[in-house]
Amino acid sequence: MIRYGVIGTGMMGIEHIENVNALDGAVVTAVSDPNEGSRQQALEAAGGVEVFENHSDLIASGLCDAVVVASPNFTHIDVVRDLLASDLHLLIEKPLCTTVSDCEALIELEAAAGRSDRVVWVGLEYRYMPAVARLVADASSGLAGDLQMMSIIEHRFPFLVKVDDWNRFSVNTGGTLVEKCCHFFDLMMLVLGERPVRVFASGGQNVNHLDEVYDGKTSDILDNAYVIVEFPGQRRAMLDLCMFAEATNEQEIVSVIGDTGKLEARLPSGSFFTGRRGEHWIGQAELEVVHDDTILHEGLHHGSSYVEHERFCAAIRGEGPVEVTLEDGLWSVAVGAAAHLSIEQGRPVEMSEVLS
Repeated sequence: MIRYGVIGTGMMGIEHIENVNALDGAVVTAVSDPNEGSRQQALEAAGGVEVFENHSDLIASGLCDAVVVASPNFTHIDVVRDLLASDLHLLIEKPLCTTVSDCEALIELEAAAGRSDRVVWVGLEYRYMPAVARLVADASSGLAGDLQMMSIIEHRFPFLVKVDDWNRFSVNTGGTLVEKCCHFFDLMMLVLGERPVRVFASGGQNVNHLDEVYDGKTSDILDNAYVIVEFPGQRRAMLDLCMFAEATNEQEIVSVIGDTGKLEARLPSGSFFTGRRGEHWIGQAELEVVHDDTILHEGLHHGSSYVEHERFCAAIRGEGPVEVTLEDGLWSVAVGAAAHLSIEQGRPVEMSEVLS
């Protein structure tokens, strides 16, 4: 039985608790959060668990084998630093940190710890949404040929309200293209199988939160952007993000195109299209609705968090690899940071400019 602690019990913390509740061989035994309302939510979701106000007390409690870090983004550097000094396995909710330098610092700390038996996993669960997982697998198998282009469209609702409105400011989140979009940059790298070389972006805050003022400061969160990510060999990927577009049918459309075909996953419908050049023409791609009956808790992300926890537990038991590493977390943040720099300076940004 793997005993879980959850640090940060806002929306995502509760999501993790509910997923662990659905797992065989795992149980939540302790939670921590400085906010009384969030602690009460956790008690209601997890039942009879130990509750701590301070994450350090949870770490020292001896009640856990593994810990989920789901606290606000800007707290990750300090919370994870404390956890890396322990023997606990870690699942760190995205983004790994709000800055590239903080991500790099955590990688250095883990390397210095020399704990090859510890699982440290970054929560980039979009990989595990059934239709997206199918796209990743089919692209990897060569079904679309030699991959050349990828596009991700996310047209969705604005950022939700969080405790103390911490997510209204880029200094707390890392910025929209880190906070929200690190998932997508991770998918680009996973599917195309390489790290990018440069990023060019255009974006702004056109509609959302324009009149929201907290402690005399106006929200500065971008609500739309186009981001082009260039890979070696003139391969490229693009993100189209709009966060005032909830009046839509599909929230995400993920497409990958190779020299022999095109694969496309759509969410939330789970629609998956396969088109092969020379066999299919426009409007003739094969359609399948992808669903994974082994997922026991759908939650907020189409069951992907459940799969993530299954594989995290398997890695802890030595039954599978660590699939999403600190290095993956670093690069997903770095692409977002490069995109923000590109918007600020109106120019392409080499990845070497944002990485040490």
